[in-house]
Amino acid sequence: MVTLNKIYTRTGDAGDTALGDGTRVSKASMRVAAYGTVDELNAVIGVARLAAAMPLATMLGIIQNDLFDFGADLCVPQSGDAEDPGERLRVTAGQVKRLEHEIDDANRDLKPLKSFILPGGTPLAASLHQCRTVARRAERHTVELADHETVNPEAVRYLNRLSDWFFVMARVANSHGKSDVLWIPGAGREDG
Repeated sequence: MVTLNKIYTRTGDAGDTALGDGTRVSKASMRVAAYGTVDELNAVIGVARLAAAMPLATMLGIIQNDLFDFGADLCVPQSGDAEDPGERLRVTAGQVKRLEHEIDDANRDLKPLKSFILPGGTPLAASLHQCRTVARRAERHTVELADHETVNPEAVRYLNRLSDWFFVMARVANSHGKSDVLWIPGAGREDG
């Protein structure tokens, strides 16, 4: 259980922060950039959730909780030694599978795309597209971290699947694709 009774501690005033294992690192470190972007993603999901009806609002709430699990996973570096299952809170294959099932269920009712789509349509769809792009940025930061340190591979898979999830749910929010805004190549060019 977490107890937060004092919000500021002054321990990060010099530009460093403590990881979950007590190690102090720069606030500009790859690890902090990765879980900080996941925190940003969680905030933009909160905005999208305001416009969502059930069951989407519930699914977004579950994802927000998953992202706190993700932050807990990344804030405690994996040691070179194998961890005992359940020793640390880590993103699991089951969480990735849940996203895949939700994507498959939602995508079943959508017509295949014959063009890329522009972020927009309904306000909820536009917000979900913003979530998608922040999820992609969080994924890039996490992959960059994984190039230099050990990272739970399920965490990377989760973010990859999550951006796909937001794409499909944005189409659902656009009247099951009927309000998708299609990209028209070269539409803004003035030839001549």
